[in-house]
Amino acid sequence: MKQRFALNVLVAGAALLISPARAEMSADAARASVAPFYKALNAEFASDSADLIKQATGPDWVSCRGNDVCNSRDEVIAGVAARLKSVPDLKWQIKDVLVSGDQVTVRGEATGTPAADFFGATPTGKSFKVMSIDVHTLQGGKMVRSYHIEDWMGAVRQVTAK
Repeated sequence: MKQRFALNVLVAGAALLISPARAEMSADAARASVAPFYKALNAEFASDSADLIKQATGPDWVSCRGNDVCNSRDEVIAGVAARLKSVPDLKWQIKDVLVSGDQVTVRGEATGTPAADFFGATPTGKSFKVMSIDVHTLQGGKMVRSYHIEDWMGAVRQVTAK
């Protein structure tokens, strides 16, 4: 019985030694990796937006708004530029960062007042505030894939409410 226990301990120890160690990054390191991307979403940094996105992402990064509806880095850069023109005071803040292995989940908040067409709505001078949830996969400190959800229709309801 003692030999079987010793053998089990030896096998378990060997498994630990040969399995690749995967150190989880800290929330601070994760925040630092994704921060340039969120900075790029702010109107204050519109002129640097493309460079900030490139700083935070790998060249093959994709951003998905559905399980299989994804945009390339260049498409996202163009979309962010258009959104910043439509909402010239857009502000995006990181509220929470959670880390699990190589994935970083960010709860964010976007606020702004549309000055041009906003998802088909005519500007009314009213502002919106919406939450976002993003799940980023990082490799080498760069975002390589992102999934995101924002309640843009909720934002439209806020700016068109009577």
